[in-house]
Amino acid sequence: MTARGVALAVTAVILLVAGFRYGYPDLALLGAAAGIAVVTALVFAFWRPRLGVARVAEPDRVARGEPADVTLTISNTSKVRAASLIATDRCGAATVDVPLLRLRAGHDTVESYPVPTHRRGLVPIGPLHVTRRDPLGLITLNRAYGGTTIVRVYPRVHPMRAVPAGLTRSLDGRVDKVPQGSITFDTLREYVPGDELRRVHWRSSAKVGELMVREQLDTSEPQIVVLLDDRATAHRGDSFEDACEAAASIVVAAVREDLPVTLHLVAATLSGPHLDVLTEATLGDGDLDATLRHLRAQKLGDTLIFLTGPGGRDDLGALGGLRSAYPIALAGILGDRDSSPAAPTDRLLVIEAADGAEFAAAWDGVRGW
Repeated sequence: MTARGVALAVTAVILLVAGFRYGYPDLALLGAAAGIAVVTALVFAFWRPRLGVARVAEPDRVARGEPADVTLTISNTSKVRAASLIATDRCGAATVDVPLLRLRAGHDTVESYPVPTHRRGLVPIGPLHVTRRDPLGLITLNRAYGGTTIVRVYPRVHPMRAVPAGLTRSLDGRVDKVPQGSITFDTLREYVPGDELRRVHWRSSAKVGELMVREQLDTSEPQIVVLLDDRATAHRGDSFEDACEAAASIVVAAVREDLPVTLHLVAATLSGPHLDVLTEATLGDGDLDATLRHLRAQKLGDTLIFLTGPGGRDDLGALGGLRSAYPIALAGILGDRDSSPAAPTDRLLVIEAADGAEFAAAWDGVRGW
């Protein structure tokens, strides 16, 4: 109830009590009229319009800065009444006005509006909020219709080459540099139509009673590990957004070259596709030393890429200690190009860049991985 509605309801009670108690029929009549007005407002406002809401985001996954639109279809599923309503749809942190004027029963209306994609992250769209007021302004009701659609705004991806193939640990413990890699037996599986007969392992096939095929793998194929520093203490300004762009660029380049790549965060534990993880990543508190100990123990790959901000400059020394587990180690410092540059060593390559685009250009200029 609005302030006017509350005042009128209280006035109605006072007038009715005074009129009947002290014998003033005029006061009782005024109180009854006020009470009828309140009851009528309740009946009017609590009529629930029957609306169907369908919302489509196209596309629902988009890189930062690229266009995305929402198409909203609202249907009046009532069989009798037309609807003239005040509706708003939530779009991220903003609201969008949706006009519903004389929407006849059985008809629908379509509205479209752009999605803000200027920031990386999840943009919730909906639900549709419909506000109803009685003519006297005594009661206001707000109801939600339809569900929520999520638009994922990925970090911007900059063109770059993937890590050059070849420098990796073979199964026999040596460090190879073979451009095309080496093929090593891995496991056996059942034969499926289309497999080459020269890959059939006849001895195992005779024992099992059905054709078994050798599975082989390339032991010199690089295994890329991207470690994104999401500690709040490591970043200033938009350096975390720049680091997310650098990580997305590396992941996309590796996938394009069919190279295995894994993504890890220091503070958070998120699962799912790499670009989805980069979309949901936020700054927090984390223990870099514990993360590095885990990476050293697990030996998840042979090429380690550490992406941090200006505050992570002092942690590069700890990263150099991982060269025993990762033959290639590279650190990217994003968002701080003006300070004294960190010199690369025989244990660690260092790239300093003001943003993701500059990082990608510097990445392509690296020699001697």
